[in-house]
Amino acid sequence: MRLVELSHVIENGTVTYPGLPAPRIGEHLSFADSRSHYAPGTEFAIGRIEMIANTGTYLDTPAHRYRDGHDLAALPLERCADLPAVVVDAAGAVTAEDLAGRQLTGAAVLVRTGWDVHWGTGRYGEADHPHLTADAAEALVAAGATLVGIDSVNIDATSTGERPVHSALLRAGIPVVEHLTGLDQLPVTGARFTAVPPLISGMATFPVRAFAVVPVREPRGPGSIEGDGGV
Repeated sequence: MRLVELSHVIENGTVTYPGLPAPRIGEHLSFADSRSHYAPGTEFAIGRIEMIANTGTYLDTPAHRYRDGHDLAALPLERCADLPAVVVDAAGAVTAEDLAGRQLTGAAVLVRTGWDVHWGTGRYGEADHPHLTADAAEALVAAGATLVGIDSVNIDATSTGERPVHSALLRAGIPVVEHLTGLDQLPVTGARFTAVPPLISGMATFPVRAFAVVPVREPRGPGSIEGDGGV
Protein backbone atom coordinates (compact mmCIF):
# COMPACT_ATOMS: atom_id res chain seq x y z
CA MET A 1 0.00 0.00 0.00
CA ARG A 2 1.11 3.58 -0.69
CA LEU A 3 0.15 6.65 1.37
CA VAL A 4 -0.66 9.81 -0.61
CA GLU A 5 -0.73 13.27 1.01
CA LEU A 6 -3.82 15.27 -0.01
CA SER A 7 -3.54 18.33 2.27
CA HIS A 8 -1.94 21.72 1.76
CA VAL A 9 0.71 22.80 4.28
CA ILE A 10 -0.55 25.50 6.65
CA GLU A 11 2.12 28.18 6.98
CA ASN A 12 2.32 31.51 8.75
CA GLY A 13 0.51 34.04 6.57
CA THR A 14 -0.96 31.57 4.08
CA VAL A 15 -4.22 32.82 2.54
CA THR A 16 -6.73 30.01 2.01
CA TYR A 17 -9.86 31.89 0.96
CA PRO A 18 -9.75 35.47 -0.37
CA GLY A 19 -10.92 37.96 2.24
CA LEU A 20 -10.42 35.69 5.24
CA PRO A 21 -7.50 36.25 7.63
CA ALA A 22 -4.36 34.16 7.32
CA PRO A 23 -3.01 32.11 10.24
CA ARG A 24 -0.39 33.51 12.58
CA ILE A 25 2.05 30.86 13.79
CA GLY A 26 4.64 31.48 16.48
CA GLU A 27 5.87 30.50 19.94
CA HIS A 28 4.05 30.32 23.22
CA LEU A 29 7.14 29.03 25.03
CA SER A 30 10.62 28.99 23.53
CA PHE A 31 13.37 26.48 24.28
CA ALA A 32 15.34 29.22 26.02
CA ASP A 33 12.43 30.35 28.20
CA SER A 34 11.59 26.78 29.22
CA ARG A 35 14.98 26.05 30.78
CA SER A 36 14.08 27.53 34.16
CA HIS A 37 11.32 24.91 34.54
CA TYR A 38 13.48 21.82 33.98
CA ALA A 39 16.78 20.20 34.88
CA PRO A 40 19.95 21.42 33.15
CA GLY A 41 20.06 20.24 29.56
CA THR A 42 16.30 19.69 29.36
CA GLU A 43 14.20 22.11 27.33
CA PHE A 44 10.91 22.17 25.42
CA ALA A 45 9.11 24.40 22.94
CA ILE A 46 5.36 25.02 22.81
CA GLY A 47 3.95 26.54 19.65
CA ARG A 48 1.01 28.86 19.23
CA ILE A 49 -1.33 29.32 16.26
CA GLU A 50 -4.10 31.83 15.75
CA MET A 51 -6.37 31.08 12.82
CA ILE A 52 -9.93 30.86 11.66
CA ALA A 53 -11.48 27.42 11.16
CA ASN A 54 -11.51 27.71 7.36
CA THR A 55 -7.76 27.40 6.93
CA GLY A 56 -5.82 25.02 4.72
CA THR A 57 -7.53 21.79 3.71
CA TYR A 58 -10.61 21.60 5.91
CA LEU A 59 -13.85 19.71 6.51
CA ASP A 60 -17.31 21.26 6.81
CA THR A 61 -19.96 19.68 9.04
CA PRO A 62 -23.69 20.50 8.82
CA ALA A 63 -23.28 23.15 11.55
CA HIS A 64 -21.34 25.22 9.02
CA ARG A 65 -24.59 25.80 7.11
CA TYR A 66 -27.43 24.98 9.50
CA ARG A 67 -28.09 26.24 13.01
CA ASP A 68 -29.37 22.83 14.11
CA GLY A 69 -26.69 20.83 12.26
CA HIS A 70 -24.16 18.69 14.11
CA ASP A 71 -20.66 19.98 14.79
CA LEU A 72 -17.19 18.43 14.72
CA ALA A 73 -17.68 16.75 18.09
CA ALA A 74 -20.64 14.81 16.69
CA LEU A 75 -19.02 13.86 13.38
CA PRO A 76 -18.97 10.04 13.08
CA LEU A 77 -15.64 8.55 12.04
CA GLU A 78 -17.61 6.47 9.56
CA ARG A 79 -18.22 9.72 7.65
CA CYS A 80 -14.57 10.72 7.24
CA ALA A 81 -12.22 7.77 7.74
CA ASP A 82 -11.18 4.83 5.55
CA LEU A 83 -13.76 5.49 2.85
CA PRO A 84 -13.62 3.99 -0.65
CA ALA A 85 -12.66 6.85 -2.96
CA VAL A 86 -14.23 7.60 -6.33
CA VAL A 87 -12.35 10.27 -8.27
CA VAL A 88 -14.28 12.42 -10.76
CA ASP A 89 -12.26 14.42 -13.29
CA ALA A 90 -13.59 17.86 -14.21
CA ALA A 91 -12.31 21.14 -15.60
CA GLY A 92 -15.27 23.44 -14.97
CA ALA A 93 -18.75 22.94 -13.58
CA VAL A 94 -19.52 19.35 -12.54
CA THR A 95 -23.10 18.35 -13.35
CA ALA A 96 -25.26 15.36 -12.52
CA GLU A 97 -24.49 14.00 -15.98
CA ASP A 98 -20.80 13.82 -15.09
CA LEU A 99 -21.68 11.52 -12.18
CA ALA A 100 -24.01 9.21 -14.06
CA GLY A 101 -23.13 5.53 -14.15
CA ARG A 102 -20.75 5.66 -11.19
CA GLN A 103 -21.04 3.61 -8.00
CA LEU A 104 -21.10 6.38 -5.39
CA THR A 105 -22.98 4.78 -2.50
CA GLY A 106 -20.85 4.89 0.65
CA ALA A 107 -17.97 6.58 -1.19
CA ALA A 108 -15.80 9.62 -0.70
CA VAL A 109 -16.41 11.36 -4.01
CA LEU A 110 -13.31 13.43 -4.82
CA VAL A 111 -13.57 15.99 -7.63
CA ARG A 112 -10.20 16.31 -9.35
CA THR A 113 -9.95 19.62 -11.22
CA GLY A 114 -6.23 20.48 -11.05
CA TRP A 115 -7.09 23.89 -9.60
CA ASP A 116 -4.73 23.22 -6.69
CA VAL A 117 -1.83 24.30 -8.93
CA HIS A 118 -3.00 27.88 -8.26
CA TRP A 119 -2.79 27.50 -4.45
CA GLY A 120 -1.07 30.48 -2.87
CA THR A 121 -1.71 32.76 -5.87
CA GLY A 122 -4.38 35.34 -6.63
CA ARG A 123 -5.71 33.07 -9.37
CA TYR A 124 -6.80 30.46 -6.83
CA GLY A 125 -9.74 32.50 -5.55
CA GLU A 126 -11.05 33.85 -8.84
CA ALA A 127 -14.72 33.33 -9.66
CA ASP A 128 -14.19 30.99 -12.62
CA HIS A 129 -12.86 28.22 -10.38
CA PRO A 130 -14.20 24.67 -10.90
CA HIS A 131 -17.21 23.71 -8.78
CA LEU A 132 -20.26 21.48 -8.56
CA THR A 133 -23.72 22.43 -9.76
CA ALA A 134 -26.93 22.13 -7.76
CA ASP A 135 -28.08 19.09 -9.74
CA ALA A 136 -24.74 17.37 -9.11
CA ALA A 137 -25.21 17.88 -5.35
CA GLU A 138 -28.71 16.42 -5.50
CA ALA A 139 -27.39 13.46 -7.49
CA LEU A 140 -24.73 12.83 -4.84
CA VAL A 141 -27.34 12.90 -2.09
CA ALA A 142 -29.61 10.54 -4.03
CA ALA A 143 -26.70 8.17 -4.70
CA GLY A 144 -25.82 7.96 -1.00
CA ALA A 145 -22.31 9.46 -1.11
CA THR A 146 -20.66 9.51 2.31
CA LEU A 147 -18.31 12.50 1.80
CA VAL A 148 -17.57 14.90 -1.05
CA GLY A 149 -14.26 16.71 -1.63
CA ILE A 150 -12.73 19.02 -4.21
CA ASP A 151 -9.28 20.48 -4.96
CA SER A 152 -10.71 23.93 -5.69
CA VAL A 153 -11.33 27.08 -3.63
CA ASN A 154 -15.03 26.25 -3.15
CA ILE A 155 -17.31 23.35 -3.95
CA ASP A 156 -19.97 25.92 -4.94
CA ALA A 157 -19.84 28.60 -7.59
CA THR A 158 -18.96 31.92 -5.95
CA SER A 159 -20.21 34.36 -8.58
CA THR A 160 -23.40 34.83 -6.52
CA GLY A 161 -24.27 34.49 -2.84
CA GLU A 162 -26.12 31.21 -3.35
CA ARG A 163 -24.53 28.00 -2.10
CA PRO A 164 -26.78 25.14 -3.30
CA VAL A 165 -24.09 22.47 -3.11
CA HIS A 166 -23.16 23.17 0.51
CA SER A 167 -26.85 23.42 1.31
CA ALA A 168 -27.83 20.07 -0.23
CA LEU A 169 -24.85 18.05 0.98
CA LEU A 170 -24.75 19.38 4.53
CA ARG A 171 -28.54 19.10 4.86
CA ALA A 172 -28.10 15.40 4.11
CA GLY A 173 -25.29 15.08 6.68
CA ILE A 174 -22.60 14.64 4.01
CA PRO A 175 -19.37 16.40 5.08
CA VAL A 176 -17.52 18.53 2.55
CA VAL A 177 -13.72 18.72 2.23
CA GLU A 178 -12.36 21.70 0.30
CA HIS A 179 -8.85 22.74 -0.81
CA LEU A 180 -7.57 19.23 -1.42
CA THR A 181 -4.36 18.73 -3.36
CA GLY A 182 -2.50 15.83 -4.93
CA LEU A 183 -5.56 14.12 -6.37
CA ASP A 184 -3.59 13.52 -9.57
CA GLN A 185 -1.83 10.71 -7.70
CA LEU A 186 -5.03 8.72 -7.16
CA PRO A 187 -6.67 6.12 -9.38
CA VAL A 188 -10.30 6.66 -10.35
CA THR A 189 -11.30 3.87 -7.95
CA GLY A 190 -9.48 1.59 -5.54
CA ALA A 191 -8.00 4.08 -3.04
CA ARG A 192 -9.20 4.60 0.54
CA PHE A 193 -9.68 8.20 1.75
CA THR A 194 -9.37 9.71 5.24
CA ALA A 195 -9.83 13.33 6.39
CA VAL A 196 -10.38 13.45 10.15
CA PRO A 197 -10.68 16.71 12.12
CA PRO A 198 -10.28 16.96 15.92
CA LEU A 199 -13.28 16.58 18.24
CA ILE A 200 -14.18 20.21 18.97
CA SER A 201 -17.53 21.04 20.50
CA GLY A 202 -19.23 24.10 19.05
CA MET A 203 -17.00 24.25 15.96
CA ALA A 204 -18.41 23.50 12.51
CA THR A 205 -15.29 23.48 10.33
CA PHE A 206 -11.61 22.69 10.92
CA PRO A 207 -8.42 21.72 9.07
CA VAL A 208 -7.80 18.03 8.43
CA ARG A 209 -4.84 15.88 7.45
CA ALA A 210 -6.38 14.36 4.34
CA PHE A 211 -4.67 11.35 2.80
CA ALA A 212 -5.35 8.28 0.71
CA VAL A 213 -4.15 4.71 0.85
CA VAL A 214 -3.50 3.42 -2.65
CA PRO A 215 -2.96 -0.27 -3.37
CA VAL A 216 0.27 -1.12 -5.13
CA ARG A 217 0.22 -4.08 -7.50
CA GLU A 218 3.03 -6.53 -6.85
CA PRO A 219 5.28 -6.99 -9.88
CA ARG A 220 5.06 -10.42 -11.46
CA GLY A 221 8.19 -12.51 -11.50
CA PRO A 222 9.89 -13.99 -14.56
CA GLY A 223 7.89 -16.76 -16.16
CA SER A 224 4.58 -15.70 -14.61
CA ILE A 225 1.50 -15.85 -16.81
CA GLU A 226 -0.90 -12.90 -17.06
CA GLY A 227 -4.64 -13.46 -17.06
CA ASP A 228 -7.25 -15.26 -15.00
CA GLY A 229 -6.78 -18.56 -16.79
CA GLY A 230 -3.00 -18.90 -16.44
CA VAL A 231 -1.63 -22.24 -15.21
